[in-house]
Amino acid sequence: MKLKVIVHEADEGGYWAEVPAIPGCATQGDSFEELLSNLYEAVEGCLSVDVRDIPASGTDRIVEIAV
Repeated sequence: MKLKVIVHEADEGGYWAEVPAIPGCATQGDSFEELLSNLYEAVEGCLSVDVRDIPASGTDRIVEIAV
């Protein structure tokens, strides 16, 4: 999966970025490299869902996929 990210230069230095395809998904970093690292964590966190509260019957399957 590829996502477009908008990277902004922060007024106070460093960078911040937002992922328009995932509302509310944003992060920052003091360097561009730190920003990229933080982006992977932010996207993973925004896409994570706790499935313990989702009702599933005996025939349903809960699987993880990598994106």
